[in-house]
Amino acid sequence: MIPRQICQHQHWESEQELVIIEVKNGIFLKPKSPFKATRLEEVAKCLPYKGKAKTLADMDAAIALGVLENNNDCS
Repeated sequence: MIPRQICQHQHWESEQELVIIEVKNGIFLKPKSPFKATRLEEVAKCLPYKGKAKTLADMDAAIALGVLENNNDCS
């Protein structure tokens, strides 16, 4: 068990998964993932886009166009 003071100082939450790395004189602990898990809705709502939602077909077409433009730049 890791002392509460250390967990608080490191901002580790209860049940935090840690990676253990062996070093010359002991071990090094670090969070397995420094960021808590999020859902797309939590992240995407902060984006400034206000237009009509794009379809998968719209996104595929934009990706294809970007690939074509990128390939033409390399010629």
